[in-house]
Amino acid sequence: MADLREMGRRASKEKQLLQRMPAEEKNRALCLAAERLEDRSEEILCANDRDMEKARQNGMSQGLQDRLKLTRERIGAMAEGLCQIAELPDCIGEIMEAFERPNGLKIEKVRVPMGVIGIIYEARPNVTADAFGLCFKTGNAVILKGGSDALESNKAVVKVIRDALQECGISGDVIQLIEDTDRKVTVEFMKLKEYVDLLIPRGSAGLIQSVIENSTIPVIETGTGNCHVYVDKDADLDMAVEIIYNAKTQRIGVCNACESLVIHRDVRDSLLPRLKKSLDVRRVELRGDERVREILTDIAAATEEDYGREYLDYILSLKTVDTAEEAIDHINRYNTKHSECIVTKNVETAEKFLNEVDAACVYWNASTRFTDGFEFGFGAEIGISTQKLHARGPMGLKELTSYKYLVRGTGQVRT
Repeated sequence: MADLREMGRRASKEKQLLQRMPAEEKNRALCLAAERLEDRSEEILCANDRDMEKARQNGMSQGLQDRLKLTRERIGAMAEGLCQIAELPDCIGEIMEAFERPNGLKIEKVRVPMGVIGIIYEARPNVTADAFGLCFKTGNAVILKGGSDALESNKAVVKVIRDALQECGISGDVIQLIEDTDRKVTVEFMKLKEYVDLLIPRGSAGLIQSVIENSTIPVIETGTGNCHVYVDKDADLDMAVEIIYNAKTQRIGVCNACESLVIHRDVRDSLLPRLKKSLDVRRVELRGDERVREILTDIAAATEEDYGREYLDYILSLKTVDTAEEAIDHINRYNTKHSECIVTKNVETAEKFLNEVDAACVYWNASTRFTDGFEFGFGAEIGISTQKLHARGPMGLKELTSYKYLVRGTGQVRT
């Protein structure tokens, strides 16, 4: 705990300096960090190879290995994310509202940093760079607790970033990594309320629930993704097959991948054989209800558990419905409030779906894989919030800020 408290003290010291740092200086440091990530990609890849070898020896699932793995292209995307963050307007100091009271008090609502942000995440080394970039741009110091599976990768990425900061004359302590893999340390981190202003978990349902139950620090819940695609009776079936294939197979180990398919009975017969042929290319296992299995006779039966499960694997559950209303009810019952999609040419049905499905992101004729801060133009993201207070959906710069009121008077007193 002593080491954690020292990290907290150093972060608190740096947050004061960060809050005063000009936007130009922050942007210069972000760009240099991006450049150094690519310059030293071989160093990062070697560290990642050590993590990947350990993952294979430990029997890590294919989906989680995909999350863990770094390539030159993925490091390039991390660097590009930092560059995009640098190009975004600096929101710190933004006047959100300004008004004057009848007594002459002039009041401004101004955007300010959170202070120190803690992030607990699993085998996702790209999160390390994204978290730094967004926190740094918004004047927040960050303390990271990555999963033990990605320890070597995270250490390498953090070292490159800290070195880049020091090249710019900025303390490396604006980003710190907890390297101790003891679970007790993680729980202690959740209680570092004296120094940490906000805690964000990213990872499995178990991790997120553990943080919610144990943290004394305010938490933003980033949820798991049991994402659905609903194929309506008025859908373009070619489009539907393409969207489902992309949403299910483009990357299986991510929270915005499609895990459940809902099909209107009127398109069941024509859609299912075409869809199975498409998904067979990637050997996707289908699990369907009784009506689906009347057409696809060789697939497994879907259970109640299947409908609520985030597989992170080449598995897809299928449910048949009679109406769009039934589809909406099914999705709202089993989803995790993340990302949901309808494929239809019917505008009225689409608008009903968009308005009535309870999720952070609801799509019409587009893959759920777009739920991502980078794809939304935020430069990167700190996570996908599935709660409704403070932030919801991909969390970019503004979601990592708070605000305060500046009140200017001329001697007013209250009577």
